[in-house]
Amino acid sequence: MVYCLYRLYQRQISNFLTLGAVSLALVYLACTGHTWLGASAAEGGWALLIVLILTLPGYALNKFGAGDVKLLSALALATDRLMVLGTLIGAGLWVAIVWLIASKILPLMNQALKLPTPHPTSEPSKKLPFAPFLLGGFILTLMFYI
Repeated sequence: MVYCLYRLYQRQISNFLTLGAVSLALVYLACTGHTWLGASAAEGGWALLIVLILTLPGYALNKFGAGDVKLLSALALATDRLMVLGTLIGAGLWVAIVWLIASKILPLMNQALKLPTPHPTSEPSKKLPFAPFLLGGFILTLMFYI
């Protein structure tokens, strides 16, 4: 939840939060030999490998932020492959729903509030933060996982 709110307001995820979560997951994994959900250490390793395979190309193409990659890495080390894949699929579903709704509603909003500007200004970023969608995907996956 903290990740989601921080990402919405700041448009970036703090390294303190993500690297702290990765560190805690690694320490727990090293001390107990299993992830927070009880999966084996090998399962956590496979989940991390899946996350890196799926997110690093997006990071290289500037579609994912570094914070999103670190957040998913922490999730992978704390859970298992099914939770990671379910979270990514759920996040994709949330993105699709928001995109469909936003494309219909946003053009209708703020029509009367547009003021003519004498000089065109730079457009704000239209890139959506991904962490809130990851939270939604994680919650959906958790509902089916338990």
